[in-house]
This record gives sequence, structure tokens and C-alpha cells, in this order.
Amino acid sequence: MTYTQMILVLLNGFKVTVWVTLISTVMGGIFSFAFGIGKMSRFWPVRIISDGYIEIFRGTSLLVQLFWLFYALPLLGVSLSPMSAGIWALSLNIGAYGAEVVRGAILAVDTGQYEAAKALNFTPSRTLWKVLIPQAVVEMMPPFGNLVVQNMKDSALVSLITLSDLTFKAQTIRNETLQTVPIYVITLLLYFLLALVLTGIMKWLERILTTASGREGVR
Repeated sequence: MTYTQMILVLLNGFKVTVWVTLISTVMGGIFSFAFGIGKMSRFWPVRIISDGYIEIFRGTSLLVQLFWLFYALPLLGVSLSPMSAGIWALSLNIGAYGAEVVRGAILAVDTGQYEAAKALNFTPSRTLWKVLIPQAVVEMMPPFGNLVVQNMKDSALVSLITLSDLTFKAQTIRNETLQTVPIYVITLLLYFLLALVLTGIMKWLERILTTASGREGVR
């Protein structure tokens, strides 16, 4: 196999890694807000479900979660493709960590904002979405940026359930050619490039949200 062929195969795997990372990050963000806010709900069933989800997925190994979804669920009558199992495992895992980021950022909003919203007769729901979250989301961005990059790194684990991502392709080529150094140098550089792009996107979003937050008041 020539170096050109090797790079093309790795790029095919890189596309899968990018896709898995992006989809799981978006889904994980949805889970973060849903369960982070749910943990602060006035309704105890919502709090229990949210707390249970967060503790289970933060307290167990991502690898075990991945294997459970791919190998154990079929025994219960639910079969997932490698792509689906990988995305769900990564999404649920990052969502659990992100939920604590969301909860902590909302609780960190100055109490004066609560009092101002109450004085304006805002409902709890309107206070949350119009006052608290717009201010808290700026504080969420740095830790969310770390979680996004960590999620990208964790995506390499999907190779263990036969998903043809960058790591899987690198292992396959290495077994065929025995050219360990060039293969893993290219693989490392591709992961590093993706991390730089993701970090840049998160910093860009943080600047936009910080500017927007500074222009908005309580309505």
C-alpha cells in the first residue's frame, strides 16, 4: 500500500470520526440542558430521573456503556448498529457531565437576577429561559469546550465495536502493512487538527455569546 492510498483510507475513517463527534456533541448538549434543568425541577420524579441518569453515566466507564449498548441490548431485543451505538454512548456520557455544567452555571447566576425577575412578575419558566440561561450560558462555554474535545478523544473507543472510524482504519492498515510509525503519526495529526478546529469553534461561540449577553437586559 502506497502512502497516498494509506492517507486516503485514513481520511475515510476521519470523516466517520468527525461525523460521530459532531452528532454526539449536539445530542449530548441537548441531554445536558434537559437533565441539568431537570435536576433542579420542582417535580420530584423529574429530579430523581435526572439525578439517576447523571450518576449512572458519570459513575460508570464509557467503554462499558458502549459495550452494553452494542452487545447487551440485543439480548433484550434491541439491536443497534455500530454507528448508532457509538453515537448514543458518547451522547449519553457527555450529556451527564454537561448536565452538571448547566446546573452549576445556572445556580451561579447572581441572586439579584432572581429578585429582579420576581419583581417583574416573571413565571419560574420565563425566569429560567429569559433571565437565567442567557446569563449562565456564557459561563458554560469554557467547560463545554473541554467536554467537546474530550468527546472527540473518546470517540476512538467506537473502533472497539467495529465502527470504521479513524482509529479503526489506522489499526487495520497497521496490521496489513506493519508500518506503525507513519500510520500513527498521521492519525495523531488528524486528531490534533480536529481538536484545534473544535476548540476554535467553541471559542468563537463563547465570544458571540459574551457579546450578546452584554447587550441584553431583563425584559
